[in-house]
Amino acid sequence: MIDLHNHLLPGLDDGPADLEAALDLARMAVADGIKAIVCTPHMHPGRYDNSASGIRAACVQMQDALCEAGIALHIAAAAEVRFGDHLLAAVESQSLPFIGEWEGRRVVLIEFPHGQIPYGAEQLIDWLLANGIAPMIAHPERNKALIRTPAKLRPFVARGCLLQVTGASLTGYFGQQVQSVARDLLEQGVVQVLASDGHNVRHRPAVLAQAHQCAAQLIGDRRAQALVLDTPWQIAQRLFA
Repeated sequence: MIDLHNHLLPGLDDGPADLEAALDLARMAVADGIKAIVCTPHMHPGRYDNSASGIRAACVQMQDALCEAGIALHIAAAAEVRFGDHLLAAVESQSLPFIGEWEGRRVVLIEFPHGQIPYGAEQLIDWLLANGIAPMIAHPERNKALIRTPAKLRPFVARGCLLQVTGASLTGYFGQQVQSVARDLLEQGVVQVLASDGHNVRHRPAVLAQAHQCAAQLIGDRRAQALVLDTPWQIAQRLFA
């Protein structure tokens, strides 16, 4: 499996605090069947002021550490970018990290505020699409506004946004409401990627196997495999070249 949303890199955000914790998370991922991870630390101005160059440097260091520890895991650098007007400047300065490409567009993993869909979000999404960028919305099933009114997601799907659902949402870790939204999105066929959103070994593990099994029961083996292997590889393969 290939994990397109993971906070493996130590010390950059609310993921592992140090290298040893990051290595433990990596071992967990490999034991679960994850072979490659796109590292996506938060880029959230004023809270996690990470840069594309800093993330790349941390990723190189982490890959060296994985090799030294004998952990068979390939990693690449990207980010989970907070949705907001700062995206405009990041695109124009060519400093926005992408998780890959999809149907001729570069793909950026974006995170809405947890409790709402920002006012005017559709206009910014349209601007990104017009500039050759496909937004992938991270864990929409965990957004409180979308839990209350799932139909609010439809305009973004209709525009061409990709959706990434968290594996633990599907298995019930975040509660029945979140699980119900996640299941509905999979059954509607609007989700492209299942990812772990792994942060730490104890509470936010980097695992996907159980979610893969749940998805297979819902939508069949072939479509479930596409969520954790085929589509993630199509999107991110150039990052691992």
